[in-house]
Parts: sequence; structure tokens; C-alpha cells
Amino acid sequence: MSVAPAAAHGRPTRWRAGVGRVVAGGTLLTAVAFLPWLSGTDPALTVLRARSAEQDPTPAQLSALRERLGLDEGPLAHLAAWLDGLAHGDAGTSWVSGEPVLPEVTNAFAVSVTLMLGALTVTVAVAALVCARTLHLGSRRRLRQGRAGTGAAVLAALPKFLLASLLATVCGVWLGWFPSQGWAGPRSMVLPALALGVPSGAMIGGLLDQSLPAAFHEPWARTWRANGLPSGRIARTALRRALSGVLPQLLPTVVALVGGAVAVEKIFNIPGLGRLALEAAIAQDLPPLQTATLALVLLGVCAGLVIQAVRRALLGPALRDGALPALHPPTLPRPRSLPWIVGFCALALLTLVVAGLLRDPLLVDTTARLLPPSAAHPLGTDSLGRDLLARLGHGALRTAGVALTVTVVSALAGLLIGTATQVGAGLTEVVSTLPAVLAGLLTTAVTGPSVWGAACAVCLVAWTPYAAQTAALLEQERASGHMLASISFGAGRSYLLRHHLLPAVLPALVRNALLRLPTTVLVLASLGFLGLGEQPPTPEWGRLLSENQPYVELAPWTVLGPALALVLLSVLAVSGTAIGRPAGRRR
Repeated sequence: MSVAPAAAHGRPTRWRAGVGRVVAGGTLLTAVAFLPWLSGTDPALTVLRARSAEQDPTPAQLSALRERLGLDEGPLAHLAAWLDGLAHGDAGTSWVSGEPVLPEVTNAFAVSVTLMLGALTVTVAVAALVCARTLHLGSRRRLRQGRAGTGAAVLAALPKFLLASLLATVCGVWLGWFPSQGWAGPRSMVLPALALGVPSGAMIGGLLDQSLPAAFHEPWARTWRANGLPSGRIARTALRRALSGVLPQLLPTVVALVGGAVAVEKIFNIPGLGRLALEAAIAQDLPPLQTATLALVLLGVCAGLVIQAVRRALLGPALRDGALPALHPPTLPRPRSLPWIVGFCALALLTLVVAGLLRDPLLVDTTARLLPPSAAHPLGTDSLGRDLLARLGHGALRTAGVALTVTVVSALAGLLIGTATQVGAGLTEVVSTLPAVLAGLLTTAVTGPSVWGAACAVCLVAWTPYAAQTAALLEQERASGHMLASISFGAGRSYLLRHHLLPAVLPALVRNALLRLPTTVLVLASLGFLGLGEQPPTPEWGRLLSENQPYVELAPWTVLGPALALVLLSVLAVSGTAIGRPAGRRR
């Protein structure tokens, strides 16, 4: 891990970020080009079935299509031809529809960017609500107690596709406030933006809420307050200081919604880029898939550059001059209710799991389909008459184990990549917009459908939030005056690593990982639902949500049990860490 101060990481090494972007983008496009040949199925057969699902192609038809598409030439020849056409403004024609690719991708990209901007607005609003109390009390020096962050954990654990289904049913169908289907104007954007922005805003707000007390604890805040400066000015300055460390999370959290909002786009029937890329990948329709992937890469790079510029503007010359004060949280007593919250969540989750383990999760009773909760079935039954409590209990260990493993591996990978600030920045920008579903298709083509294949696919993309966070926090720590003072007194790399860099990164990284734990469960479930991960009838919480999502309006209890379990797991993880970590450090 590099421990050099920020001054040593200036303009001379910025070319490394460009190298990282080019290498990552080229590798991704090459991997996409190999997808039809890695899948183990005949691309000509897949394309013909995508054109007509009822068609049973003959060998002569398959041979003719291979010759027409040039499939025998191999993936590299196709990639070179596509790049050559792209240089002349031609992205090719779809293998399935025969239509030009560029207009289709351009329209989908415009829809997805518009939806992303709407989700970003909701994200900012929810994040402001989450940290409003800390901002108000801290600016008036009345912050007397720490926060567990349980409210943010509950909102962050809400499955986006479940929230989308509820909003479409209640606000779209029942109340008729907004359109529940299609993309016909600004009103069509409201419900999907809420479904995407509320969990993202809770995650960003929870991270910001944990950073603000340290900003209010800096000497300038006490001095300004003693001199009678307005509390509003103090609040804005503290927000600016804390926001610089959280801002990089907007790249993987919000910008990734362009490519990763497939489920929400399907529920609201939105012709977005993520949906287009998924359908092209499943049909092995290479030209639109490559063009959509390139659009996502360019978006990630541009958004990363903008976020980096805004962050440096927030920090000002202190970042360049190595005069940035380090953020150290104050010693604040924890809420008295925190142990009770942890105990309640642990007891409720344990009760659900143990009660479910005593039942048969695979017993099918078609006469008991979609029964509401009762004494015989406390959480009701699913569409096949299987007991939901039993499936919830038997899927607990597998769900938590795989999700925790993926989270730990992703956090460690993000920590390592984030330390390579320049090269890692370019790599993070490119990978952050890669949909996990597309990564799952690439991984499954090599490993075959399995739960660990899906886990590897999620690990390929899930490290980006941690890398962005690590790079931002390390850059600030290297620019702090106390670290430069330690270096001037002869402190070695090992000392700086133990006493400065890791303490500045690890607490925030752990909390970020715990807030994202339910999201990991849901991403794994989406891969399993598409046949790329955990296969039925294995019980798994995310799969329970995916399987029962179509029955939300008819039988809402089919999703309430798994959703409640995810919320309990999230609150337990975040609150338990709040109890286990030190209350703060005094300087």
C-alpha cells in the first residue's frame, strides 16, 4: 500500500488513470465480443430462436445464418469490424431485428440517463433527510449522542424491484397518480426514480451521517461557533468537508443505475439501456450488446471525471498543499436503545430461522397455493403451496453465508485496488457501470450456472464502491498535516500504514460493506432468477423475493417475510457494528 503524501501523486501520474481506463474498457469490450463463443451454445441457434421462439431451425438454416453473419471468422474479426464501422459512425445492424444499432442504443441511452438524473434527485433528497438531524444539531454544538443508523439501514435494505412493484400497484394502478407503464413524459419518470433513488439515498445518507460528527469536531467549527458565526454557514462548511469523502460513492451507487436498473425497467416497461443490453446478451445479439457496453463505459468515465473534479473543488488548495485536517470522530455516547434494537433484531431473526428449520421447505401442496398467514403457515404459502416460513429458515445460512463471503471478498479487493489511486480510478470508473447481469452471463459462460459462479460474477463488479471510497479517504489522509508531520519525524511505511492509513479507511469501509449486504443478496437473487445462479427449488431469500414478485398485488405476504428478514439482517449488521466499535477518538 502506498503511503506517500498527496503531493507525490499529482499531475505526473495522471496518465496512469488514462491507461487504466483504456485497458479496462478494452478488456471489457473484448470479453463481450467473446460471449457468443464462450457460452457453449451455437450463436446461430440462439439468434434464430430470438427471432422466432417457435421456430425449429434446420441445419441448412443454421449454416446459412453462420455464413451471413460471419460467425466462422471468430470473435476478434467481429470486434475489429465493429470498431472499424464505429469509427465511421456505423455501429452495425442487429443480428435479431436487422435494424441499425446506433439509433436504438442512442434512444435507450437517453431514456436511461434521464431516469438516472431523476433517481439522483431522489437520492440527494433522501440523503438530506437522513442526515438532517446531525447537520442541525452539529452546527449548533448540540450533538450529544451518536446514531446507530438503523433508519438508513432499513431503507437501504428495501429491494428496488419490490419497491417498484409496490409503487406501480399503489400509486400507479390503485390511486392513478402516475403512469405505471411506459415512457411517455416526465410523469412516467416519478415512480421508477423513487424506486431507484430511495434505497440509494439511504445508503449515501447513512455514510454521510457517520462522517458529519467528525467534521463538526474539527477546531475550526468550535472557533467559528465561539465567534458567533451563523449556524447555517457552519453546517455548509461541515457538509462540504464530509461530502468529499462520500461523493465518490455516487459513481457506483447512482451512475450504475443506468446499466443495472433492469428489473425496474421491466416492471415499468421502460426502454432503457440496461434492459437493451440484457436482452441483447441473452439473444447473443453482438452489435447492440457491444455498442451498449461502450456507452456504459463512456458514461462511467465521464461521470468519474466530473465527480473527481467536484470533489477536488470541495477540498480546495488544502488537498494539493498537504494541509488538510484529518477527520476524527468525537467521543459520543451511543443511544441507550441500541442494545435493545440489536437484541430484538437478533431474537426475531433467530426465531424465524429456527421455526423455519423445523418445517419442510420442498413440500408442494397445490391445494394450498397463495394462502395468507395462519397458524398452519405463519408466513403464508407461495404459488406452489410451499410453506414460506420453511423456505425462509432453510435459506438463511446459505443466503447469509454467500452474501457475506461476496461482501468480504469485494471489500478486500476494493481496498487493494483503491490504494492504486491513479490506475485504480480508471478501472473503477469503467467497471462501476457494468451490469451485474452482464458479468453473470460472462462468468456463467465459463463456469456454468451455479451459486458460486454467480458469486464470482458479483465479485467482479461489487468491489467498485469500496475502491472509490478507499481512494478518496486515502487521498485525504495523505494530504493531512499530521501525516506529513509523522513523515518529517522519520515514520516508516509500516508505522504510517498502522497508525494513519488503515484507521482512516477501515471503519468507513466496514460500515459501507454492511449497508450494502442486503443489496448483495438481491443481486445474487437476480442472477439466480435468470438461471445464472442458485437453481430452484433451493430456498434462498433473494430467490423468494424474485419468484413471488409477480404476486405482490394478489398475495403481498409472499414477499413480506423475505423482505422483513433482509431488513432485520441489515439493521442487525449495522447496529451490531455500532456497539462493537469504539465510540470515538480524542486528539
